[in-house]
Amino acid sequence: MKTIKNFNKKIPPEMAGYRLDKALAELFPSYSRARLQQWIRDGYVLVNTVAWRAKDKVKGFESVQVSVQDKEEVPWKAQVLPLSLLYEDKDILVVNKPAGLVVHPGAGNQDNTLVNALLYHAPELALLPRAGIIHRLDKDTSGVLVVARHLAAHTHLVTQLQARAFMRKYQAIVTGVLVAGGTVDAPIGRHPKQRIRMAVVENGKPAITHYRVIQRYRAHTHIRVQLETGRTHQIRVHLAYKHYPVLGDPVYGGRLQMPSASSDTFRKTLRTFQRQALHAAELGIIHPNSGEWVQWAAPLPDDMQMLLAALEKDRQEHA
Repeated sequence: MKTIKNFNKKIPPEMAGYRLDKALAELFPSYSRARLQQWIRDGYVLVNTVAWRAKDKVKGFESVQVSVQDKEEVPWKAQVLPLSLLYEDKDILVVNKPAGLVVHPGAGNQDNTLVNALLYHAPELALLPRAGIIHRLDKDTSGVLVVARHLAAHTHLVTQLQARAFMRKYQAIVTGVLVAGGTVDAPIGRHPKQRIRMAVVENGKPAITHYRVIQRYRAHTHIRVQLETGRTHQIRVHLAYKHYPVLGDPVYGGRLQMPSASSDTFRKTLRTFQRQALHAAELGIIHPNSGEWVQWAAPLPDDMQMLLAALEKDRQEHA
């Protein structure tokens, strides 16, 4: 079912110099920037009664009219689901998300997501954009993420994220033996031919990933990764770009590499690890209320610990 949505806003003077799409993203936080850009392209957005481009700069005080036919959205529902909380107070929730759990409801995943569990635990999240979730983790990536419980906290945390003030450290197991750590500074955007994938592309958004070696194995490396930016699939894309893809990654991982003379048990362990070996291990933020720096760590999940144990045993057997 379609519904007509009409919005009328004034561009505040403090947004002078913003791109139109950025200004709209702040004026209409319930909608993603990608959706707003599509509305601009489709001619659903008029500025002073004229169609603008997403990159056009506002001066302040312009009248914006948005008139769009949009699918009627089904409200996200609360569900009693397991929820692993590392911390909570009246301002934020910090969650340890397991691998295999989708963050937001969407096509094919209308329920049994992290959002459904959060709405049961904290019903006030229904009033916030994206149910208060500030940053996402892929379905098969485990680890820490933060959720705002009210609009002021949400705004504070989004501003931190945009200013690259979040501290986000991951652990990953990659295919190949890294000689040393390093940094990948390469822009990321949609793959030019395979639209469901991301890729390093010349006209992509800036993306910076730092990585350090924890332990080398015969054909794999356990690494620590720190994000400076947060693009979709950033770690997975950057490591694949460096030819050290995340082990088990179904999209960017390529063919499984098996060390020579591996035992049957070790071969089975590698073959049966069916997700990207990537874990959001640490998160640090400035608390939106106290203003103090706070951080949390989520232990490495059992499946990655078992994988590391198998890699270490194989390394020792062939030392």
